[in-house]
Amino acid sequence: MKEIILKKGKEESLQRFHPWVFSGAIARVPSGIEKGEWVEVRAADGTLLGRGHYQIGSIAVRMLTFGSQPAGADLYEERLLNAFRLRQALGLIRPDNDCFRLVHGEGDFLPGLVVDIYGDTAVMQAHSPGMHRERSAIADALVGLPDAKIRNVYYKSETTLPFMARLDPQNGYLIGRYDGNIALENGLQFNIDWLKGQKTGFFLDQRDNRALLERYAAGREVLNMFCYTGGFSVYALRGGARRVVSVDSSSKAIALTEANVELNFPQGAPHEAVATDAFKYLDNLKEGEFDLIVLDPPAFAKHKSALRNGLVGYRRLNAKAFERIRKGGILFTFSCSQVVSREAFRLAVFSAAVQSGRKVRILHQLTQPADHPVDIAHPEGEYLKGLVLYVE
Repeated sequence: MKEIILKKGKEESLQRFHPWVFSGAIARVPSGIEKGEWVEVRAADGTLLGRGHYQIGSIAVRMLTFGSQPAGADLYEERLLNAFRLRQALGLIRPDNDCFRLVHGEGDFLPGLVVDIYGDTAVMQAHSPGMHRERSAIADALVGLPDAKIRNVYYKSETTLPFMARLDPQNGYLIGRYDGNIALENGLQFNIDWLKGQKTGFFLDQRDNRALLERYAAGREVLNMFCYTGGFSVYALRGGARRVVSVDSSSKAIALTEANVELNFPQGAPHEAVATDAFKYLDNLKEGEFDLIVLDPPAFAKHKSALRNGLVGYRRLNAKAFERIRKGGILFTFSCSQVVSREAFRLAVFSAAVQSGRKVRILHQLTQPADHPVDIAHPEGEYLKGLVLYVE
């Protein structure tokens, strides 16, 4: 196994079990090293700090073991089993719920890997060359998990691997093939498009927040902005909403939303779906038309260079919602931008409230669910933040 030697004094983060080695911390990279290859990382004095996957870029090594802990062939089996047992302990595997996140990268000590489960199908995404290189071994370990009943593994990494790695991954089934696409979340059915949909086909990270919205929906008129496949809309309808309008710029997303509403309410529901730009829709919205609004936009700032413009976007969007929501209304507002801190997002929303002249109170401060855990040594794993606000 080739060795990566760090600069003097750069070993401290690894001694605190942070799973990333940045390129600027490295003194020497051996020649002939391949993208995704296992490497040993050593301090300047030769002390073994651990082992991980090498890659080109700012994050040069993603650590999978620390100290002298071995990196054997059974590492994936062991960590996948631990991840599955955690989801069992969380109560996510039950007759009315068969979809959940099995692996959340660093949060499950498998940096660079995401695995979502939909029934008996695992959808796997590699975010590092190392996990791409190990995809077949991981797929075998997934179907071998006792009690998990995984029969199919779909690999979907065409858009998630670093561009500079130039790996040219191909999406497709590594094991099995599944022609159906219905998953069950908290007793509600959803069409999951893992072949062409965003991410792995569904935003499992909003499950608990959708359930919270259901509690507030009774008798309200609900506007679900950036609805994607209509998760919040379906929960609102089950919660007894008087009217639900779903808005997304993608006509395909609108079609999936309508299909999900029909799937759960075949006798009909007070629901309307609109394919249009969210900002334009809010600009033309009559003041007071809705008393529950959901703002769940895509990441406005995917990199630090976009942070300032991203915060402006969050402020503009929330100001429009504050200006138009009915007195006594509830606003669910989110940011999934990892580079936007909880404090920065809250300040952007506060600024929007001041701009709109509305009095606003915080009812809930939201985050990602327990099947998206955050390694305490890797706080960067916390990305989803949200607020539930009462607007006077």
